[in-house]
Amino acid sequence: MVVIKSVRLDAGTSWFEEYEHGANHHALIMVSYGKCVYWLEGEKVLLEKGDLLFIPSNMTYYGKCIPTVTHEKYVVCFQSSAAPLLPLVHNPKYCIWKTGKYELLHQRFRVLQQEWSERLAYYESMCGALVQEILTHLNREVDEGRPSALKEKHTSLMKGYIQNHYREKVTKEELSEVIGKSPNYAAAVFSEVTGQTIGGYVHAMRVKTAVYLLSHSQRTIGDISDYLGYCDPSYFHRVFKRETGKPPAQYIKDRDIPVH
Repeated sequence: MVVIKSVRLDAGTSWFEEYEHGANHHALIMVSYGKCVYWLEGEKVLLEKGDLLFIPSNMTYYGKCIPTVTHEKYVVCFQSSAAPLLPLVHNPKYCIWKTGKYELLHQRFRVLQQEWSERLAYYESMCGALVQEILTHLNREVDEGRPSALKEKHTSLMKGYIQNHYREKVTKEELSEVIGKSPNYAAAVFSEVTGQTIGGYVHAMRVKTAVYLLSHSQRTIGDISDYLGYCDPSYFHRVFKRETGKPPAQYIKDRDIPVH
């Protein structure tokens, strides 16, 4: 069971925190932009985009921004009784890990921070489940070790192709041609390294673009749905709600108002 004490999103160049005598909670951090630095029991740790850091309770540490370097990171402080299931949480030493599942975990952290901020009904249960999922992915990655350099290279090539074609239908056959392997190999390696299916990754990229367009453009939901390759607007609604926890109309309501 996970009991969350706080969830926050740090951004900018003025962050600093210190636990001279250790904290009574665990801390889970993921950097989504830039760099920052921690000293964990006197040991210096540099964090950059894609890095996850787990700090166990009672560990003395402090962290701060790097001068003139802006950064963004999610920080979750929590207590847990999940040690029998997740060895990482029971380990008295900190853990730093560059995740191969960045897009997946970034989406989970984003929804987690949103749920914690808005405090809708049952938000504590939702946040606890999200933290448990993130910790499980991290523990699994640490246990399994890094994929081979070849698998990471193939995945990077496939991601690059998707980034250029995500508004279209992307198949494992197309990705197999990109890396010169069989379709089943392409699908299996992509899922192993990213933690997402090819289709799930494509949907996530589309929704990320949709969030931006809904918030910063004057396009209608139907127009954005069509632009992103969804022929059925109702299907777009379902995918969007699943990925973000909000309906598209909520972003329309909160979108930027142009200044004339």
